[in-house]
Amino acid sequence: MRVNGQAIQPYLFLLPALVLFATFSVFPFYLMMETSLFQWDGVSPIRQFVGLHNYAQAILHDPVFHQSFIHGSWVTLLALTFQNALALLLAIAVNRNLPGRGIYRTIFFLPPILSEIVVGLIWFWIYDGNFGILNESLTRLGLASWARSWLADPHTALNAIAVIHMWKGFGWGFVIFLAGLQTIPDELYEAARVDGAGSWYRFWHITIPLLSPVVILVSILTILGTMQIFALIIATTGGGPGYHTEVPITRIFASMLGSSRFGYACAQGIVFGLILLVFSLLQLRLQKRTTP
Repeated sequence: MRVNGQAIQPYLFLLPALVLFATFSVFPFYLMMETSLFQWDGVSPIRQFVGLHNYAQAILHDPVFHQSFIHGSWVTLLALTFQNALALLLAIAVNRNLPGRGIYRTIFFLPPILSEIVVGLIWFWIYDGNFGILNESLTRLGLASWARSWLADPHTALNAIAVIHMWKGFGWGFVIFLAGLQTIPDELYEAARVDGAGSWYRFWHITIPLLSPVVILVSILTILGTMQIFALIIATTGGGPGYHTEVPITRIFASMLGSSRFGYACAQGIVFGLILLVFSLLQLRLQKRTTP
């Protein structure tokens, strides 16, 4: 049986991508799953098989790992509300015929493309308890009693991290919301105006329903991105003070390099990945139900 060259040509074009995907994604994931079943320090040639013990430890007996999920969920909740609300409002404003709106688009999209390490260091200086711009501004406004070491205070450190993350991340939502708004026909708004509908009515009965798939998409990306926050915390608090800004990725990193428990860190990573997968599938299912 002769093979038709034209029939296999599309698969040949896909082959390089499949090889790269298998090399850098599938094979490392297999090694990760295998390593999660062992107790290993990452250096010794001897590994001790422990089965599902690492998973049981991560799920049932690691309060710091559990607390890291609470911290990550709190930052995610703030991002889902304040960050995405700001992104949507700015997208609505720029979507109008404003002079120089191209400049606004560029400015709003600048923070997301900046390095997280650079952003973290800049905000670290802003939050500095002794010479920070924030404390200096509060003092000049007569609010010196509010000044504090924002990243070193357990009561403010996590919220301070959340502010940095939202400032850096709102631009992604802004671009996606703006693209979604531009797909809504202007005729719908014109018809609503003719019928006497106000701006608030048009927003709730035209914009939000037609934008709901985009809202769900942005929500999924926000959850996945925020729960995997890492470099920003490393550049600012390192997970401290204490464990007050630990999130899942920093906890996994600490288990792997700080404690040399590579098998346990792999088990934590798989548990974390499965939780994110469940949330993503639930939101995708919700998106299918809400799509007009």
